[in-house]
Amino acid sequence: MSPEEDLGHRDIEAALEARRELGARYDAELVEGFAERIERAVDQRVAEQRAFEQRRSASNEGARIRQFVLGIVSVGAGIPITIATTVATDGGGLPAVVVAWLGIVGVNAAHASAVNGPHRREH
Repeated sequence: MSPEEDLGHRDIEAALEARRELGARYDAELVEGFAERIERAVDQRVAEQRAFEQRRSASNEGARIRQFVLGIVSVGAGIPITIATTVATDGGGLPAVVVAWLGIVGVNAAHASAVNGPHRREH
């Protein structure tokens, strides 16, 4: 919105000054013009807010997809690690398997924390 269209203190003063100059018979036109400018300003702000919400929604959707893919890849990597460790140690590699899975969980938790930030989802 350009500075000329923005509603401010000067606009109110100008409308009051015009009323003083033109008299009471032009009140309806002055009020209608001022109301129209208010409506345009409100419509502009609503449009900006909607655009912001749409951008945020699209960003959240992409983050959810990336988190899902990371989970699938983590399971895909964790299963062979578990099998290889178990076979290589003849079943005695439980501590190594636990450490590997804790690392995978840590990576997923760190990614989720970075994506979601300090706030929780509002659902």
